[in-house]
Amino acid sequence: QVQLVESGGGLVQAGGSLRLSCAASGRTFRTYAMGWFRQAPGKEREFVAVTRWSSGSSYYAYYADSMRGRFTISRDDGKNAVYLQMSNLKPEDTAVYYCAADPSIPIATMSLYREYDYWGQGTQVTVSS
Repeated sequence: QVQLVESGGGLVQAGGSLRLSCAASGRTFRTYAMGWFRQAPGKEREFVAVTRWSSGSSYYAYYADSMRGRFTISRDDGKNAVYLQMSNLKPEDTAVYYCAADPSIPIATMSLYREYDYWGQGTQVTVSS
């Protein structure tokens, strides 16, 4: 069983930055896909970013179009953690941010929240105007 715990959320003014952390415990593997989703009140859960292991001891990073260039996902397998650095935040970024993990995510479905097996409880990010 895998447990995920997010931290780092809070209140920030538009244009500011936050760094979210996700700590994993239990049985995890370096080959797991580790991603971030977010959900605002009354809206669908939205894909943010994901890291996917590939051969050659490297990871690919994929981003939703609206987040690309502002958000950066990173991974530290030694600490069993994944991070989301968020810059130039906008009020529309306000949401609960969730960490997710799965042992095998096909490329075609990696942006679909229903495909992930493990989830954290979320951390609130609020961006004021």
